[in-house]
Amino acid sequence: MIAERRCFKIIRAILFDFDGVLTVDKTGSESIINFISTKCGLSLKAVESNYYKYNEALLSGKISHLDMWESFCNDVGFKLDYNILLDAFKNTLLESDMINFVKKLKQKYLIGMITDNKADRIDLILEYNDLGQYFDAVSISSRVHSGKTERYIFEDALIKLNVSPEECMFIDNTEENLVVPANMGMQTILFNNVNGFFIEFTQKLGLCSGFAE
Repeated sequence: MIAERRCFKIIRAILFDFDGVLTVDKTGSESIINFISTKCGLSLKAVESNYYKYNEALLSGKISHLDMWESFCNDVGFKLDYNILLDAFKNTLLESDMINFVKKLKQKYLIGMITDNKADRIDLILEYNDLGQYFDAVSISSRVHSGKTERYIFEDALIKLNVSPEECMFIDNTEENLVVPANMGMQTILFNNVNGFFIEFTQKLGLCSGFAE
């Protein structure tokens, strides 16, 4: 478990993971696979096993979806229109309470997104849902070639926001993704559900109000 730590700087930036925090599905791959399987009438197992063959390379930025699409279609045995994949991105189910919360926080804080994800997917989701305006920095593993088990993706966001780690709070739905930012000096929250998050967020923000006990 990550030790509780009081902070002595006022929080200036709230940083969010994307899938599983701002979306209903826990991972982007889950959203993509389920959509393609349902839309095209393909076996979920077939779509899942063949998509995951490319997932690590997609997340690291070694390839894009456009690079692997023809091979993926050959793997599943059907020539699928690339627009089906784009529709999968657009139909990502957003967690409405959290999205509204981000919009509210934007009035007072710098807002960032740090996500192990595919840049083509995140870019389209933000554009399609008109959400780009609410994020002052977006750091994506496939674009910066670093995941959340490394410092660089967090440092990328800090540089874009011009803040120190101690001035940030990071929210993620996977505990191991909180280790690096916590060691850097950020406040962290493990996201389990919306209601529990709001309670913990309020409590931790109080500890970081600049009036340490």
